[in-house]
Amino acid sequence: MKAITFQGIKCVQLSEVPEPEIISKKDAIVKIERAAICGSDMHVYHGRETGIDPGTIMGHEFTGTVVDTGVEVSKFKVGDRVLSPFTVNCGECHFCEIGLTARCVKSQLYGWKESGVGLEGVHAEYLRVPMADATLVHLPDDFSWEQGNLLADIASTGYFGAELAELKSKDTCVVIGCGPVGIMAIKAAKYFGCKEIVAVDGIDFRLEFAEQNGAIPVNYLRQNIVEKILERTNRIGADSVIEAVGSKSSMKTAFDILRPGGILASVGVQAFDQLPFSPSDMYDKNIILKAGRCSSRFYAEKLIPLVQNGEIQLTDVISHTFDLKDGVEAYRFFDEEKDKCLKVLLRP
Repeated sequence: MKAITFQGIKCVQLSEVPEPEIISKKDAIVKIERAAICGSDMHVYHGRETGIDPGTIMGHEFTGTVVDTGVEVSKFKVGDRVLSPFTVNCGECHFCEIGLTARCVKSQLYGWKESGVGLEGVHAEYLRVPMADATLVHLPDDFSWEQGNLLADIASTGYFGAELAELKSKDTCVVIGCGPVGIMAIKAAKYFGCKEIVAVDGIDFRLEFAEQNGAIPVNYLRQNIVEKILERTNRIGADSVIEAVGSKSSMKTAFDILRPGGILASVGVQAFDQLPFSPSDMYDKNIILKAGRCSSRFYAEKLIPLVQNGEIQLTDVISHTFDLKDGVEAYRFFDEEKDKCLKVLLRP
């Protein structure tokens, strides 16, 4: 089958690889109908995450059709339409039971193999899904492949960030980073009834899109973010900040614009090893810091009815769709943010 494989820093290629097979009685084989390129894939693409084996199939966001199952798979059958979180989970451990599926004791991330151990990714024609009964989610008939794909990661992560921020109707919430996750956080903040949402980014087309979704755009390259937020909040600061970038500078900005007693909710994949503020800084400002990987298996099911009822609209973030055979170009396109590229999908 065809697949997009990692070959080195800023180097992926269209490869011919063996089709996956059932290994465990709990496995399912899924035909990929749609897959997405995520900002997290860029960490691998640029070498910010090291250790992945050359030849590993890339990607972790997908929807598809079940084409085969192990004998112990009881909740899914051939022909079922499914979505999946970006990590697999057992459904039985303490963390799965409390909804923290991202921290399942048997968790593995699609598209990460190191020293031969791990899972292949989803930028391919077919995929093996371990622990299928616990991992997969039935995709309703009234859902498009594209809607389901967004629930697999970015929509769930954005909603998770807004939930961590404990938004109230009179709050001022700042979302730092207007990529797909940031946009989804803005949509979720609107759903929660937040009075004022400020969107911070340095790319104009992203800020335009954020404004279309109800946020007040602020370009940090042209405006003093701290001063701007203080002006809008009577010199108090933001009630909450959703940090959707994962950089040291964005975390520092989040801290600086947060009011005393405010909540900093960080859902960006962190690409640094030390916080840009100290424990004493946190103590002196009484801030609440929340961070972590979204348990998208838990949140996908939570969001399905909201999408069905029209309370949250997802697919406007999809700016471009490529055929799988053009996946190498899709990676380059996404990386260089060509043609106002926001979210890229791959189709078979």
